[in-house]
This record gives sequence, C-alpha cells and structure tokens, in this order.
Amino acid sequence: MLHPLLFLHRWLGILVGLVMTIWCLSGFVMMYSPYPRLEPQEQLRGLAPLQLSLDISWDQTELADDMLLSSVRVEQMGTRAVLRATPAAEPGPASPQMRAKPITIDLATGRILENLAAQDALELGRGFGERFGIKGDALRAARIQIDQWTVQTARRHQPLYRVDYADGASVYIAGSGEVVQQTTRSERFWGWLGAVPHWLYPTLLRQDAALWSQVVIWTSLLGCFLSATGLWLGIARLRRHKKGRLGSPYRGLWWWHHMTGLLFGVLTLTWVASGLLSMNPWGLFESNDKPAERVRLAGPQRWGDLRTALGTIDALPAGTVRLETAPLGDTLFLAAVNASGTRIRINADGAPSPLTQDELSAALANGPGITALDLLHGHDAYYYAHRDPAPLPVWRAVLADAQQTRLYIDPQTGRVLRAFDGKARAYRWLMNGLHSLDFPGLHARPAWDLVVLPLLAMVTLVCATGTWMGISGARRDLRRLNTRRRHLPQARLQGVKP
Repeated sequence: MLHPLLFLHRWLGILVGLVMTIWCLSGFVMMYSPYPRLEPQEQLRGLAPLQLSLDISWDQTELADDMLLSSVRVEQMGTRAVLRATPAAEPGPASPQMRAKPITIDLATGRILENLAAQDALELGRGFGERFGIKGDALRAARIQIDQWTVQTARRHQPLYRVDYADGASVYIAGSGEVVQQTTRSERFWGWLGAVPHWLYPTLLRQDAALWSQVVIWTSLLGCFLSATGLWLGIARLRRHKKGRLGSPYRGLWWWHHMTGLLFGVLTLTWVASGLLSMNPWGLFESNDKPAERVRLAGPQRWGDLRTALGTIDALPAGTVRLETAPLGDTLFLAAVNASGTRIRINADGAPSPLTQDELSAALANGPGITALDLLHGHDAYYYAHRDPAPLPVWRAVLADAQQTRLYIDPQTGRVLRAFDGKARAYRWLMNGLHSLDFPGLHARPAWDLVVLPLLAMVTLVCATGTWMGISGARRDLRRLNTRRRHLPQARLQGVKP
C-alpha cells in the first residue's frame, strides 16, 4: 500500500504541487497588493458635486409609478444630473454577473442613457481623474469587450470604455457613464504576479464562470488529497534511530521536505482546504441574509413614492456628490453623501432626520424580533477592519431567529452593512479565519505580517521541495522505463526475463 501511494503522491505532486507552489508565492504578493478594484469609497471621490437645477422634471422619466426598485441614486455625470435606478432583483443569491443592471436616466430630458460615445467617455474620464487624484492627463478612450481587470462585469457594462492616462493609470467607464473600475500600472503589474495566478484568473478561463469555478474546485480537491497523503506518508516514513529518537531516513532535499511537511503539513492542508471553501462548493455556505434583511428593513421602494420625495428636495448639504435612497420600515428617507463617504439622512420633506434607536427597533420588529441591539464603538469577531473598512460606531442587532442572525447597521442611514447567519459565521471562521489567519488579535499590522510571513515561507518550502522531488523522481522513473525498453528485445532473444 505504501509504495503505490508514494508513487501517486510523487506524480500528483508534479502538476498540483507546482500549482500549490504558485499559490504560495503569489500569496506573498496578495498580502500587500490585492486584485485591483474600484472601492465604493473611491468611486465617491471621483464624483463631481451634485447640482439639482430647477428645470428637472421628475415626472418625465420612463419609469412606472408602481415599479419596485432596490436602490436609487442621483449623481452628476459631467454637466448633467442623472438618476441611476436599480430594479428589485429576484430573491436568492446573486453573482456579480447576475445583479440587476441599473437604469440611467438623464434628468434634463428624462431619456435613458445606454450608448455613451467614446468622446464623452474621454471627457468623463478626464473629470474623474482630476477629482480622484490621477496625475497624468487622460489620453484616449478605447472601447473594449473584456480584459483582465473587467473580466467579471464587462458584459453587463457594455459598451465599455477604457480611458488611459499619461501616468499609466486606467479607468473603465460603462455605457451608462458610470466609472466601474480603476487600475494603476503598479496594481496591474502586481496583479499579474499576485491575484491572477493565485485565483487561477486568466481572462480566457475566468470569462467562463462555470468552467473557472470547477477548475478551481477540483484543483483544490487534488491539493487537499496531495497534502493529506503527504502527511500520512510523512508519518509512515518516520524511523527510530539507534538512540531511540524518531527521525527521517532521508538526506538533503528529501530531509527538508519530510521534516517541513511533518511540521507544516497540517497548515498546508488547512490553507488549500479553506481556499476550496472560498469557492462555496456545492452551495455549502449559501447565504442570502444581507440582501434579504436589507429588503425587509427597507420595505418596498416604488418609483412613484421616490419620485414624490425627490421632487421636494430644493437644497442639499454642502459638498453632496450623491443623493441616494435610505428607506427604513414603511418610511422613506434619503441620504446626502459627500466625497468622503459621510451620509446625512433627510426625510421626505428634505429636512435632516438622524436615525434613532427607537426608530431602528420599530423597523427591526417587522420580523423575527431581536434579542440584543447595541451601538458598538469597537469591532467584534464578525465586524472588523482588516482589508475592508469597518466604520464605527455601528448598530449590532442579534435576531431571535433559528440562526441567531447578526446585523450590522449604519447608524446614520439604517443600511445593513454586514449580515451573518449560521452559514455566514461558519464561512467567516473556516475561510477567512483559516485561509487568511484572520483571527481576533491578529487583525492589526504588522503583528499579522510577522505571523503570516514565516508560516507562508515554510509552506512554500513544503510545496516547492515536493514539486522538485516529484519532477526528479519522474525523471528517474522515465529513465528506468526507457532503459527497460532498450533491454527488452535483447532479453527476449536470450530467452531471459527482462
């Protein structure tokens, strides 16, 4: 049993071990340079101050009064104010490719904007770059179908333009005029060394979401098998020396692989297994709590009600770059957002209306009820800042449902920022915890780096030495096979067994 398993482990280690080595090396890069993306906060920074002129007629839009919407935003697009209305999505989880596409309407004419021209995209990119802080001038706007940095969402944003700047930065502008992605030369360089190989993310593969998912899942499963068999073989190969101590019978590179595999094999297995879980294989961690609770707290949003509320706004707080809906329960509110992300809630009459605890409790009562409602001024095990911001203070509501769902709610607008049911909490520990060592006490840097860097170096050593040994062993096996084939005819002539 030992020799066939050793043979299988060696040959499997050539290809899968090489992939795991690449995962480790690219993991070093991803610790400091994640996949380029335009964060919502960054998108706000690039918006121009909102100007609601008196000639806007909210009644001339092509939206029906009874149309259900999940969100509405009013913001500036060049010299004109536009309405971005997102239709209510069907219940259930949605991938980025399946999310409802916003409808963008020019508020001066009431017409839907869909096919932005290249020259308009260039002008929008020039204004965005100035406000965002891009140092180079906007040089050109080229229409693209898909590329490495828009592979997830390019299809839903067509026509899509890439605006290139003199300093090497690029922004991507959808046909609706919305900036949906931004990259720099440095982010793209490190992305090719980090996120692209780490996630097996080349455009050719990633544009087929179903195929990409299966490739990652089955490669990860093979990695789990390779790690588990390596642990078993490492233990089985231990030998007791003359002085009674257990040790390795190997020397040189084989000794290093044997010893590091025994010491860090479990960590190797947990990292590749948690990477597998990040793909949510077979729907194990399927959770729809955040959108479902957001809809429940917000209540139905009909265009007719929103149109009436928007029509009452005649003045906005200074520095407002976006006006967005912030309904709570059966009451409609709006939020004025500035470039730094600060939100001021206003009621349907346009007056400031800060969120109160009683108001939030009443909205939460429309459901399973709550067992606790606290205003947090510090982070907890589920709401914390590591790579993604987690602004404070925040309301934490624990629901009296079977899952004991936790909601983290914006104290300014009542928006659900994060939600965790039982599956989401398990995913947090099994994926974020095990894969990123994202545990309480290790969120702060450089403490996290000081722990992760040496551990990742040891796991890299396990995978790299195993891959090299697999290649060396395969060469030796092929040489033996070739030698046996050369001697086979002569052995047959002499009447002896080869």
